[in-house]
Amino acid sequence: MTRTVRSPTDHVVVVGAGLAGLATALHLLGAGRRVTVVERDPTPGGRAGRLDLDGFRLDTGPTVITMPELIEEALGAVGEKLGDRLELVDLHPAYHARFADGSAIDVHTEPGAMEQEIREKVSATDAEGYRRLRAWLTELYRVQMATFIDANFDSPLDVLSGDLARLGALGGFGRLGPRIGKFLADERLRRIFSFQALYAGVPPARALAAYAVIAYMDTIAGVSFPKGGVRALPQALADAAADAGAEFRYGTTVTGLERSAGRVRAIRTAPTGEPGADGDRLAADAVVLTCDLPVAYGLLGRTPRRVVPTRWSPSAYVWHAGVPAGTGLGHHTISFGDAWAGTFDEIITEGRLMSDPSLLVTHPTATDPSLAPAGHELVSVLAPCPNSDRAPLDWERIGPRYRDELRAVLAGRGIELGEPVVEHVITPDDWSRLGLAAGTPFSAAHTFAQTGPFRAGNLVRGEGNVVLAGSGTTPGVGVPTVLVSGKLAAARITG
Repeated sequence: MTRTVRSPTDHVVVVGAGLAGLATALHLLGAGRRVTVVERDPTPGGRAGRLDLDGFRLDTGPTVITMPELIEEALGAVGEKLGDRLELVDLHPAYHARFADGSAIDVHTEPGAMEQEIREKVSATDAEGYRRLRAWLTELYRVQMATFIDANFDSPLDVLSGDLARLGALGGFGRLGPRIGKFLADERLRRIFSFQALYAGVPPARALAAYAVIAYMDTIAGVSFPKGGVRALPQALADAAADAGAEFRYGTTVTGLERSAGRVRAIRTAPTGEPGADGDRLAADAVVLTCDLPVAYGLLGRTPRRVVPTRWSPSAYVWHAGVPAGTGLGHHTISFGDAWAGTFDEIITEGRLMSDPSLLVTHPTATDPSLAPAGHELVSVLAPCPNSDRAPLDWERIGPRYRDELRAVLAGRGIELGEPVVEHVITPDDWSRLGLAAGTPFSAAHTFAQTGPFRAGNLVRGEGNVVLAGSGTTPGVGVPTVLVSGKLAAARITG
């Protein structure tokens, strides 16, 4: 029987109004708990952050939404419907991929459209391979979702089931890159269906094939964008939670926990930015910590022992720019350099910036022009880079030069962005200032030793009424998985 927090659990304090915390709150409210959410920022979102600059409305975190049924599930816990809170626009194509040889391939989630794209731009053989790949990805997701993703673990033995054998039979314990290569001969297509592993913190050549489930979410389940920007998602969840009775305390930082008899009895808070100010004491029957793992462990005063030290994912340098209209870009463009395997070695092993970068260019105003003033567009460029543990670079010095280098690289590949009217840069140093370990927004890497039951658990031994949620714990990184994380945290309290 799965372990749960011992009663009483009538009043739950959720620390953090990111997507994990909001999902936790909704599921708790649906189970009849009283919920107070404490958030250091003035608005909800966490890593799905927001920034307004001279009429430009930037999303500083995720750029798209996948698996909207998980949003529907969280809202449904309090009797809400997604369509009443959020307007999602499906992206067709999901991505536009450009390559160093000048070729381009649109990535469609509709099977007929993608088959036709591959048939016309690659080969009939790979079009047939895509059909088989799609079937494999779909089955991989079906096998993993209920048993390995949407499930709490108390022991590695919990995964011993028929689905584990089925996952093995599907090749899930092999390597992602070679497995994709069994379906697709063209190197460009192999990249399209495996680059997502980088966000899990592992090169495709070394990632478990099971992580092709991320490619399923991106390239098969469909990609959408909320009207109003990704910020509209946490706002919708927070509004629904507030309407269902949750109390939100924004601009409030947790400074400590009060314990007795093996339980946290209250949290201590102070106004954000005023660490010496007198704060409040908030009594709690149970507490859910959704901050990054080291911050959560710091509040608890203890870090659980691990046989293998935590390995953190690569980070991201992100340049946001408001530019004159006329870029001609779609919503998402992946600009692949000629290098591939060497790129991952540079970032992850050598701790260097990419010498031939592959970049994600997001153009949200292609879908929602209201995010920028008239006559202008909003563009962001994401460059994977080493985290600050691997390479403590002087970003204050090299950041502006790197921005100029990336602009020149894109211009050389035919992507002209024009002169920025406003711009905003986020570096690993900025992620660190937000309290994110190793200066990465992608948290703990999904190595084998940090996957499933081997990932940091959402229960901490010795803490009778504290539960963790977020990308560092079960089941992992990404919008869909942190929504599931909130659901799993709530289940530890409600049973």
